[in-house]
Amino acid sequence: MNDKRALRSRLLADRRRRAVGDGAADASRDAARRLARLLELPELPGDRTTPRAAPTGAAGAPDDAAPGAAPTVAAYASFGTEPDTFALLDALAARGTRVLLPVLLPDLDLDWARYEGRERLVSGDAGMVRPDGPTLGREAVLGCAAVVVPGLAVDERGVRLGRGGGSYDRVLERLAEQRRRGGRHVPVIVLLHEGEVLERVPAEPHDRPVDIAVTPSAVHRFPRPAEAEAEAPDVDAPADVQAPAAEAGPAGAAG
Repeated sequence: MNDKRALRSRLLADRRRRAVGDGAADASRDAARRLARLLELPELPGDRTTPRAAPTGAAGAPDDAAPGAAPTVAAYASFGTEPDTFALLDALAARGTRVLLPVLLPDLDLDWARYEGRERLVSGDAGMVRPDGPTLGREAVLGCAAVVVPGLAVDERGVRLGRGGGSYDRVLERLAEQRRRGGRHVPVIVLLHEGEVLERVPAEPHDRPVDIAVTPSAVHRFPRPAEAEAEAPDVDAPADVQAPAAEAGPAGAAG
């Protein structure tokens, strides 16, 4: 736990330094490059021509398995020094994807509500903004085609380091439980700055790996053994020396 806290502090300090001076001047360029890579991912589907209404399951939650369903992606509204997500939210919505954003609950778990544009966002808890519409329930994330999550770092096993609140740990466990019960796998994508894909971050038994990390310069895909969802990564200490192999490709909160 202390190893996580120390690494988290260092990464947050690095982000603050990046946000000033030359780093601030590079931010818009990096955001554009990251967005280009994201929109090329097959895991982020969307009808680029004609938006469709999305059939819903129980309690209005999205059901991507329903015939004719518009694809649904869960994402988040960035704040502070996080990689910008607002251009991604608008781009996904413009190509017919139904986008869900998190709503922080008193127990730090996450509910979900549909993104209807920036003008429909209101202030929420812990510095987050949220849609002003009705919530769909914690299980709404299970019906998504993909989930985009924040993070401070990820390692070559796909182990993600968050801010320590545990909100996204619950989301990842919920997705893993669905897979263990024979349901479909929902790919999880984390957005990072350059230098935040590490060789190792500290892992605990409850940690669940992500599938993909996207930085301005690369898309990193992490192998998933057959029953990866049923097992936590090996628990060890950080050794943030170098990043795993990545796909270069063309490119011009809650914890």
